[in-house]
Amino acid sequence: MNQQQIAEILAKPYAQQLLNGSEPARFAYNGLDGDPRVIPIGFWIEGEQIVIATAPKAAKVAALKQNPKVALTIDTAAFPPKVLLLRGTAELELVPGVPEGYLNAGHKNVADEQYPAWVEGVKALYDEMVLIKVTLTWAKLLDFETTIPKAVEDLVAAKAR
Repeated sequence: MNQQQIAEILAKPYAQQLLNGSEPARFAYNGLDGDPRVIPIGFWIEGEQIVIATAPKAAKVAALKQNPKVALTIDTAAFPPKVLLLRGTAELELVPGVPEGYLNAGHKNVADEQYPAWVEGVKALYDEMVLIKVTLTWAKLLDFETTIPKAVEDLVAAKAR
């Protein structure tokens, strides 16, 4: 899949709702033991990359140094579900302090009246963070209105014959 195809998928209204909404991403990577991991995590967008920030000594940082291939899913629980499936390669960057993107991503889920105290706590905790910058290599949007999983699409077509 090329970058233009990925950009077209990400530009769709449902994809934009998921990318800019309050739902966390489910971030998948392989641990150092080779077994898969999936964690819910906050994120933000910088240009054409999905960005996540974490503690420098987080297990995922060591694992991503060994194998940078990742997958993310952002979805809703409502019916019909909206699901954005993403795959890519992670780059790691150690940065001082707390990135503004991390604070903005956190504000999606922290109430306005609690946000200043949350920011103060986060800034007191982290002297530095690692940015996990994911360059996308593949994307698919399932909105169950205009797009559905390929296996379901094939089943519908077979039943229509």
